[in-house]
Amino acid sequence: MKPVGILGGTFDPVHYGHLRLAEEMLELLRLEEIRFIPAGNPPHRNSPGVSAMDRCEMVRLAISDHPAFLLDAREAAKNGKCYTVDTLRELRGEFGKDQPLCLLMGIDAFLQFHTWHEWEAIPELAHIAVGYRPGYAFDAGSMEQKLYEHYRKRLCGIDRIREKPSGGIIDLAIPRLEISATMIRERVAEKRSIRYLVPDPVANYIHQHNLYTSC
Repeated sequence: MKPVGILGGTFDPVHYGHLRLAEEMLELLRLEEIRFIPAGNPPHRNSPGVSAMDRCEMVRLAISDHPAFLLDAREAAKNGKCYTVDTLRELRGEFGKDQPLCLLMGIDAFLQFHTWHEWEAIPELAHIAVGYRPGYAFDAGSMEQKLYEHYRKRLCGIDRIREKPSGGIIDLAIPRLEISATMIRERVAEKRSIRYLVPDPVANYIHQHNLYTSC
């Protein structure tokens, strides 16, 4: 069974860095599809600058021409804090126990993985695929000890994520686009161009709805 990719985030706003990571993961892991799941009220950071509805619409516009990218708005529709482990439990219930699921993230998110709610339960629900900058060293000096031990215990190859529904961690060297949502918000507030940082439909939506006019 081809794995299904899960890519969460605030997407405040979605940009080409997110999309390039997803495209690389789709190709390298030979995924069936990728679910983009905008966070409603993320527990690990301040509330997003714009509404969940706006962030979902920007994701929808950004991925509308990609047949393997799908918007999943379940977290945005909820009140209260949204935890990845709860979303994965819902998805596991929907896909069944045999479907491989793969939680996708960049290295910055993975280095904080041990601080997530019920983080040790997450690999029981899905594989974890970490996209890292070429040249980054996965060693004991680069991450917290308990995270490093967890990483070493579960490290596997690409074939594993097709053979098992969950349980593995795979790292993938992916060229990074030096784009951040913070930079985009700042540029909008300063009335500077965001062309080629986000898809044109997203840029148009931001300007038409006067989003991020102040940081």
